[in-house]
Formats: sequence, structure tokens, C-alpha cells
Amino acid sequence: MLQRLLILSAAFLLVPFSMTVQADTMDSSLGSVSVTRMAGGFDVPWALAFLPDGGFLVTERDGTLFHVQGGKKNRISGTPAVAAEGQGGLLDVMVPRDFQTSREVFLTFAKRQGRGAGTALAAGRLSADNSALVDLRILFEAAPAATGGRHFGSRVVEARDGTLFISLGERGDRPSAQNLRLHQGSVVRINRDGTLPDGNPFAGRTDAQPEIWSYGHRNPQGMALDLQGNLWVAEHGAKGGDEVNRVRQGVNYGWPVISYGRHYSGAKIGEGASKPGMEQPEWYWDPSMAPSGMMIYSGRIWPEWRGHIFVGSLKFDYISRLSGAPLKEAEQLRGRATGRVRDVQEAPDGSIWFASESEGAVFRISR
Repeated sequence: MLQRLLILSAAFLLVPFSMTVQADTMDSSLGSVSVTRMAGGFDVPWALAFLPDGGFLVTERDGTLFHVQGGKKNRISGTPAVAAEGQGGLLDVMVPRDFQTSREVFLTFAKRQGRGAGTALAAGRLSADNSALVDLRILFEAAPAATGGRHFGSRVVEARDGTLFISLGERGDRPSAQNLRLHQGSVVRINRDGTLPDGNPFAGRTDAQPEIWSYGHRNPQGMALDLQGNLWVAEHGAKGGDEVNRVRQGVNYGWPVISYGRHYSGAKIGEGASKPGMEQPEWYWDPSMAPSGMMIYSGRIWPEWRGHIFVGSLKFDYISRLSGAPLKEAEQLRGRATGRVRDVQEAPDGSIWFASESEGAVFRISR
């Protein structure tokens, strides 16, 4: 009987999963917007990315990558083995600008490293039928390995010059974010083939990892380019110290020496909220809202939101819209679908898509 159930279960996983598209509405500062459920049945959806042919990819933290198109969801084979423990697993997915010719897909994930694990980046080519990643290779992995299941980060963003930025959490080891000999607690920059690009600020130093671009980060789970090509991150602080930072070359963002939050015990963090030589956040949340995926909007559908930052909240179930100089939270987009928003992305047509852990689904916001 058990063998028969296993065979039936395996057969079910190979069958495309049809989904019913369901529409809802949500209030915003620009009036009511439409919220459409585009795909469902996911177990902890972590990230999504769009393909040029109208399909899209979704990662599940347990290690599964899906292709979705035309109302059907299919599992993609050939993904890397992941350490699906705690906050680790299969994390971000990124489709580069030259996908139509390269067919490359980039994935960040928690990779087993001896008795520990670290955040890694892999790349593979998506087969013509969208069913498999082939020629998978590991381009980068954080060193050295760390134990525990916390603070892997991680997003991967393609810069305008074609290099790749990867955000790395400090793995729950606070001092590592100030130690340039470790990758933990940093944003790193590499070439698409995993080699070291020109211009990294600590390259050539014997006391630093050459891939590091910025450091002093706690757990950056959101990362995006603005319309001018500048890099931004949204990162988890402790209690009352979640931050949005504009990432600059060679800059120290202070964790755990400075923070606007406190430890979960209520104890003071480090030396206070500021220190010479350490960068201030562009914005911080108090209370913490647990930021995850991040997107900076083009204005295609809503010109009033051009250049605004959208960040998903895992704690309070909304999408934060930030704007202005100085930056501030202008609005909280909240509806029945916005439970534990893990990723926020702009589609090619200007609609705003998000992945909800609570709903196990991907949604589209449009007029």
C-alpha cells in the first residue's frame, strides 16, 4: 500500500498544476487596485523572476524551482542541493538581461559546507522546454562555513555593468559583520563567471575577502537597483532596527556596533545609533516589520510612484512604499493577500507582483 502511495505521489509531482486565477481589490493612495492570484500551492515561496516569453520562475525554500506559464506550474529539475534548515534553503532567483541568448538563471541558496553551511550562488542554463537547469555550476560561496540556521540573506542583482551583487547575512554571528576576513554580513560583487571584477574596494589586501563591496550588514533579504543604477538593500535589524540602506563601495554600515534597535532581550546594541566612519540608514523601522523582497518602481503604470521603493513585510503583512528625501514610509499596502510578503517585483508591463508565504501564492497588482 505504501509503495502504491509513493508511486501515485511521484506521478502527481510530474503533472502540470493548473491554477484558477482569482481577482480581488486593495485600497491604495491612488485609489483601488486589482490584486490577482497568478499561481498557488507553493510551500514557502521565496522569490520570483520573469522570463521574456511571459512565464515566470518561483523558488521554494525547500529547494524546488518552478516554471509557471499559461496557468500551469511545473517543477524544474537540476537545481542545486540546498541546506534547508532554519532560514536556509533555496533563496533568490534572477533572470539576467541577456536571457534570450544565454538562457542563464542565477540562484542563491544555503549550501552545505562540512558541518556548517554558507550562502552560495549557482548558475545554470534553462532548457528550451523550461523543464531543467543544465550545466549547473557554483560561482561563489561565502567563506568560511558557519553553523546555525540564521541570517543567510540573500538576493542577487545584476548591475548595469553586468557584474553581480549578492547580499549575505552574518549568520547570527554578530562580530563577523565587522571582520573583512569573512564574507558574512556583507554585499559582495563578482563577475558573471565567478571571477573577481575590477574596482572592488578591498581587492589586493591580505586582511580582507576581495569580493566584499560593503560590510556591516546584519541580514539583507531585499536588494534592488534604483532608476539611476544605484544599489539599495533592506535588512533585518534586531528589535526596532530594520533598515533601508543605499549601498556604496567600501562603506561600513555599522552592524553590530551601531543600530537604532535593541537586542530581543531589551539590552543595548553596541555603542549606540551612530559612530564616525559608519553609515547611517536612509530609513529604519521602529517597531521592526521584518523586511524581505525589495523593488524600486519604474512608474510604467503609476507615474506617481516612479522611483519609489517597495518592501515586503514578513511580520505585519503589508507592502511598504517609501519615497522622498529624506526617505520615509509613505504608505502601507495591505489586503487579504499580503500575508508574510517574501518578495516584491515589477513585471515587464509595470504591474507589481509579490509572493506571499501565508497564502503560498504569487499575486499581481494592476489597475
